[in-house]
Amino acid sequence: MDLVVKHIGDNVYQAEFGDKKWRCAVGPNGIRSDSCEGSGKSPAGRWPLRQLFYRADRTEKPVSHLKSTIIAEDMGWCDAPSDPEYNKLVKLPFAASHEKMWMDADVYDVVVVLGHNDDPVVSGAGSAIFLHIARPEYTPTAGCAALSKEDLLEFLALATPETHLQFVEQD
Repeated sequence: MDLVVKHIGDNVYQAEFGDKKWRCAVGPNGIRSDSCEGSGKSPAGRWPLRQLFYRADRTEKPVSHLKSTIIAEDMGWCDAPSDPEYNKLVKLPFAASHEKMWMDADVYDVVVVLGHNDDPVVSGAGSAIFLHIARPEYTPTAGCAALSKEDLLEFLALATPETHLQFVEQD
């Protein structure tokens, strides 16, 4: 069974997993098949759940079948299309453009890496597409999916090794 993320009206998105339904945030430009680096679009398609990262100083290890890694202050994710480490975990300091995994905000306290543009990595096709904790009011992400912390933890406990996240393209 997949976590299905779709548009349900007026900039409102929902994630469904079996009979569970949760409010969800996506990129400011919706779910589109022409997503690319910096487009603000969540990439339409079906993506495997690769790995779980979490802040051990802020939350207990989530219940999940995924490989779990504690986020350290020197972890980043490369988002520079011209860099050989594009769309990969990197150690900070890192010269090329990157996202910090250790954030003051709580959105990356629990982060699931999705298997988008990773096998193989294509320069400019998008990076750091995650499932993470939503901001208050479910404001848009840069292209990720985001649930409340409680909903994300509930989902992780229910997900199986066969579970994928499916972004359904908007009309």
